[in-house]
Amino acid sequence: MVELKNLLVKLAEAHGISGYEGAVRAIVEQEIKPYVDEIKTDGLGNLIATKRGKKPSVMIAAHLDEIGLMVKYIEEEGFMRFSTIGGWFDQTLLNQRVLLHTDSGTVTGVIGSKPPHRMKKEEREKPIKAEDMFIDVGASSRADAEQMGIAIGTPVTIDSHFASLKNERVTCKAFDNRSGVAIMIEALKRVNTEFEVYAVGTVQEEVGLKGARTSAFGLDPNVAIAIDVDIAGGHPGIEKKDAAVELDKGPVITVSDASGRGIITPPSVLKWLKDTAARYNVDYQLSVSEGGMTDAAIIHLTRSGIPTGVIGVPARYIHSPVELLSMNDIDNSAELLARAIERVGDYF
Repeated sequence: MVELKNLLVKLAEAHGISGYEGAVRAIVEQEIKPYVDEIKTDGLGNLIATKRGKKPSVMIAAHLDEIGLMVKYIEEEGFMRFSTIGGWFDQTLLNQRVLLHTDSGTVTGVIGSKPPHRMKKEEREKPIKAEDMFIDVGASSRADAEQMGIAIGTPVTIDSHFASLKNERVTCKAFDNRSGVAIMIEALKRVNTEFEVYAVGTVQEEVGLKGARTSAFGLDPNVAIAIDVDIAGGHPGIEKKDAAVELDKGPVITVSDASGRGIITPPSVLKWLKDTAARYNVDYQLSVSEGGMTDAAIIHLTRSGIPTGVIGVPARYIHSPVELLSMNDIDNSAELLARAIERVGDYF
């Protein structure tokens, strides 16, 4: 599992908000190249790696992008105001160190706000909103910031590094969804199949599932699986009835998400994944959730409809700089995916 962890480190520490996934895409292309017959990038920026074979064809989708920020205004004093890109909980942003990715290089900054020592009592009792925060890169003026290469539209990511915890648990930014990307690559290393496989690193998932829409339309696969994170409970502040998924209990097979507004997984796909897990003794969990959806929500509505499922990785604290998951779940998710690909002809 050392190689798998090293791959996850490389992917999670790479930077690429929605629409700016190039650095992540380059890593995936390098890692996946030995295991496929063709690699291309489509017009929107999706990486599409094809392992040729016979029908039925299976599409694996794992989104490359992470949530982040974008500079929207530079004040005269050199501070940057920003827009959020993707679903942030504003409180997780305050006092974080960030990286601004300019055309001339990376600039380090911090997110600040009005200090509590200068707030009125009613201000201190309210959460600080992102719109009241700013980025400080040490610039003395707008001109100074611009000389660093910072401009309106500069993408910004959290400066967070991978760390190993006890019991094969790890933490970093962007496990949503670099963990899914790592699983997709690892599954291709393990798989021995006669069927055609499209491994797709999708773009702009966090801002509307956009890459899944265009890539699925272009490929028109017979069946598809999206790989993403799934919210894990098992910690203070959340009841089991609200988040029954737990770390180290195996990959999550989604039955339904977003109260059915996302995907209601077809029985044929559920049978395929559950039968495969049982055959190869891979423990798994089932998930029915009210919130959030994945690339599967768009893929299954493409053209005349594509049978689609989701394999999820249990993860805590998603959409934060300290996302946490278990390497055991990563390993077992890759195993389930590889074996499912090999058996797709028995079901579709």
